[in-house]
Amino acid sequence: MTDRVIRLLLADDHPVVRAGLRAVLEAEPDLAIVAEAATAERAVELAGELAVDVVLMDLQFGPGSAMNGAQATAAITARPGAPRVLIVTTYDTDADTVPALEAGATGYLLKDAPPEELARAVRSAAAGRTALAATVADRLLQRMRTPAAALSARETEVLGLVADGLTNRQISQHLHLSQATVKSHLVHIYVKLGVDSRTAAVREARGRGLIRRGA
Repeated sequence: MTDRVIRLLLADDHPVVRAGLRAVLEAEPDLAIVAEAATAERAVELAGELAVDVVLMDLQFGPGSAMNGAQATAAITARPGAPRVLIVTTYDTDADTVPALEAGATGYLLKDAPPEELARAVRSAAAGRTALAATVADRLLQRMRTPAAALSARETEVLGLVADGLTNRQISQHLHLSQATVKSHLVHIYVKLGVDSRTAAVREARGRGLIRRGA
């Protein structure tokens, strides 16, 4: 522990969650909550206005926010001298973790983490060290071990839309891709997952934790 107080910004659209995080973190003498944000946009604003060391960022915000946590993370970390961003969320699929870490998040923790793990992750993030939930670290390690079998960010996005019930034409319009490109992504997905249909691809991806089960 250090004598320096680590200044925190809580970004979550649920007041109960923010209150819970505040209760846990303010019990630590070296951690201080300086502000809260209920939308991703407000988090970006406050991170630029205040002297903050770490932003605890949720990934999904309510309808009042046009940005998600990964987009807010990218906006925050793009600035010179930006605070570190620690993702604290309930989502741990590749569709969630990879975009957040690519956006510049220093750490990724799940909301059911024990209080001592949360405090430790905050201190690690403030020091510029990576802090990952065990399930996230395991999945990232697996991606590194078998890169040829890992879905790309775009393939994960396409498969998530397939799981939502969109047709190839709807996916092409949503992602501004040609239908031929969408079909090409699906072919690559089938090969990587060892399946031969959209339904099987979604089932296999959910089983592997590549897309959300409720997607």
